[in-house]
Amino acid sequence: MAANIITTEDLKEFKAELLEDIKAIINHQSGFSPKKWLKSPEVRDLLSISPGTLQNLRINGTLPFTKIGGVIYYDYEEIQKILTENRIHNKF
Repeated sequence: MAANIITTEDLKEFKAELLEDIKAIINHQSGFSPKKWLKSPEVRDLLSISPGTLQNLRINGTLPFTKIGGVIYYDYEEIQKILTENRIHNKF
């Protein structure tokens, strides 16, 4: 029988996946459903960033947006996708 070696990196990845699964279950059970479209103040609160940082994220194309009249909207799922894609796993 072959032995499988589990590294600390494997454990960290498992922990992150487990936490995401738990969050999804809790959100699903509590009926939490984030709005599809968020306005700038909501995005700033969600990401804990300043108005200038949010503007820079729009200008450099990091954060896609929709502008209707003078109101800028951001897709919640797109924000989550960007956060996931830009996740950095430090190796200790």
